[in-house]
Amino acid sequence: MSAERFNTLRWRSQDGLQLYARDYPGAPGAEASARCPVICIPGLTRNSADFDQIAATVAASGRRVLAVDLRGRGKSHYATDPATYGVDTYALDVLELMRSQSISRAVLMGTSLGVWVTLTIAAKRADAVVAAVLNDAGPEAPKAALDRIARYAGIPVPPMTREDAAAYIERIGAAAYPRYTRADWVGMIDRMFRVREDGLLVLDYDPRIIRTLGPIKLWLLRPLLWRLYRKLATQRPTLILRGQLSDVLEARTARRMAAVSPTARLIEVEQVGHAPSLSEPDAVAAILALLREVD
Repeated sequence: MSAERFNTLRWRSQDGLQLYARDYPGAPGAEASARCPVICIPGLTRNSADFDQIAATVAASGRRVLAVDLRGRGKSHYATDPATYGVDTYALDVLELMRSQSISRAVLMGTSLGVWVTLTIAAKRADAVVAAVLNDAGPEAPKAALDRIARYAGIPVPPMTREDAAAYIERIGAAAYPRYTRADWVGMIDRMFRVREDGLLVLDYDPRIIRTLGPIKLWLLRPLLWRLYRKLATQRPTLILRGQLSDVLEARTARRMAAVSPTARLIEVEQVGHAPSLSEPDAVAAILALLREVD
């Protein structure tokens, strides 16, 4: 195992792309292997590093955690055909990961885009999803929030120094994390950037990922996404996490989601926007409580 407390896991997608996940093995022995693992799916421009703290916490409780880099992000290879940067393909990639690891059932934990991937996986193979954590996204999002994300996601930026990178992260994230200090922004650099040979930093994703995920398309998909959500939430335990300041998951939408099923629970994370980091005490406690219902 690496110094970062996880193993490297690689697998091939159905179209031959090499993909990457962090593998937090949990407790040794039969106890961990008997428990349903957790699979973490990140947001649009993010990667497996976002889940490091919650993954380590869950693994310490004795459950295996896999945190994936979706194709085109982090250590997963970029797609040859940018048309494969879509929710349907991401879902197939995660299902292929499960097949390659002989995982028949898992708890899915998705942030933002990862929520829509989770809904799609459950629609494709309902028996694969035992429970779900949906972090700050749902079947619909306001057009203004989607437009805001489109103003930076996939937009090329020049290579940066670490100081420039911290300033960039703060500029796009200050509204979501009003309590963050300079140290917090600096701490996010290695989760969002990779280092070039010349020492400068570049964003760690393929800018073409935005091509298949526009605001208009997501707006039109609302009826379908609500159907997928109802199917998910009425058949298994579901935890909805919402940042109190979130513009992506509105409070009224989150309440409507929670009302769908008695097994759906809504937790609002105070003084956080889109999206909770899953290191907040309330979020951690809710996730661990959900996992105690599994197995």
